[in-house]
Amino acid sequence: MARNQVILSDFIISFAWLWSGSLNKFFVCKFLGLGSKPSGEVIENILDLLSMYCFAWLCKTYSGAYNPLSESVLSGAISGNNTRILYTVGSRIPAQALGSIIAVRLITEFLPEIGYEPLLSVGILQGALTEGALTFSIIVISLEAAQSHPNNFFLKTWICSVSKIGLHILGSNVTGGYMNPASAMGWAYVQGSHINKGHIFVHWLAPIGAALLGVWTFRLFIQPKEKAGGKTA
Repeated sequence: MARNQVILSDFIISFAWLWSGSLNKFFVCKFLGLGSKPSGEVIENILDLLSMYCFAWLCKTYSGAYNPLSESVLSGAISGNNTRILYTVGSRIPAQALGSIIAVRLITEFLPEIGYEPLLSVGILQGALTEGALTFSIIVISLEAAQSHPNNFFLKTWICSVSKIGLHILGSNVTGGYMNPASAMGWAYVQGSHINKGHIFVHWLAPIGAALLGVWTFRLFIQPKEKAGGKTA
């Protein structure tokens, strides 16, 4: 029963996450009329930052997630047994992808004026390297923040959220800067490119591989040094 509740939370939170970003964009571009002006981008990033705090609280409270690469989903699954891995890959990730797909279909129907989110605008290799580098960076930063500030929700969320926004800006014109296969799947499905090899390599295989590499890198090189430093101190 508890696992079914987590799966439901994944679906609802993933659905709400995409709606949150689209509503922020609609508010800035259409309601405020700022479009792509620098002031509009600043306001949208602030709204996104506030949304990340809200969703961080939701994920913590209801044990759900909107990103298959989050610490509680894929990164946590590789630390568990085969049952947990199968549960994550077979249930949680599909629930997040389904929630994202339904969200985007409704977004494009009720808010068509905001347009589609960008996907891949470069070659597959460059896109995969870009999305992989972005994902690797955010995974290491998130793990570091979680270890350094385990009991400080505000600071940990601030570090992760600001980093995500910065990395998203860097990759937005290349791969969309998603660092989230479920969200990318939602937009790709609506645009009919969800089974293209570009989408599979760039928005699924590359970030998943980078996430695993980030977890292993943190555990092998960063975590031991911090523990050794703590003992020395």
